[in-house]
Amino acid sequence: MPDFASRFRELRKEQKLNQEKMGEILGVSRRTICSYESRTYYPDFKGLLFIAEYFQVSLDYLVGWSEERDVRR
Repeated sequence: MPDFASRFRELRKEQKLNQEKMGEILGVSRRTICSYESRTYYPDFKGLLFIAEYFQVSLDYLVGWSEERDVRR
């Protein structure tokens, strides 16, 4: 079952963003992005919301609770 780390990495790569560029977008270091993807550190709730909005996916999809990407509005 996918988790935040694998979904985040998948979404980043789909957008052809390297870790450094993703860090710039999120306002964090490349090292922090690496930590997200290696499951050693996770963004806070505000960060999760920003990431979900940036990639236009639901929070449930982002954290691996759903296979449905669509954001319901």
